[in-house]
Amino acid sequence: MPQDIFFRRKQDILSKQDKSSKGCYDKRIAKLCEKINSLENYYTTSSCAGRVVIMVDEDRKKKGLFVNVYHDLIDFKSLKKDLIEASKKNKKLIKFKQEPCILHVACRSLEDAKEVYEKAKLVGWKRSGIISSGKRFVVEMISTEKLEFPIIESGKILVDDVFLKIIVRESNKNLKKSWEKIEKLRKLINRNI
Repeated sequence: MPQDIFFRRKQDILSKQDKSSKGCYDKRIAKLCEKINSLENYYTTSSCAGRVVIMVDEDRKKKGLFVNVYHDLIDFKSLKKDLIEASKKNKKLIKFKQEPCILHVACRSLEDAKEVYEKAKLVGWKRSGIISSGKRFVVEMISTEKLEFPIIESGKILVDDVFLKIIVRESNKNLKKSWEKIEKLRKLINRNI
């Protein structure tokens, strides 16, 4: 891609207000995004450090589907309270989702994209790939730690407290693994790009 087009696009993206539902970088991925954005041939287009979501199960995305969103570790007491409230307010199928970290990085060239892709794979971002659209290259990096299943149906919580405690433990373990991968990638990029 001609340098002037890439740099104009980078400047345009980085000068815009964050359009994510959260409205800013997750604190656990902010340093990695800032590092990438400081490099001449790269910029981030979207990121999430991982999260837990309780949401209405719908085929299409629309406003109001998120019942609760947690960008930090969860605890049994709070989750149970939130599930009880959600079960009273909504009679539709509601899913529990623990989602891994995700990062999209625009790259000036295919060689630049390959460099980021290889580093992501090296530190364990297994679901990573290069997306090419004409002369535009984006590396999509997604970690693999996730859980997803129905948790409320017709106003009834589908799991008991024993299972809910396991969900909390496993979700927190997965989030910590995602955060470790973010830090490993940041350190590797600091040393090698």
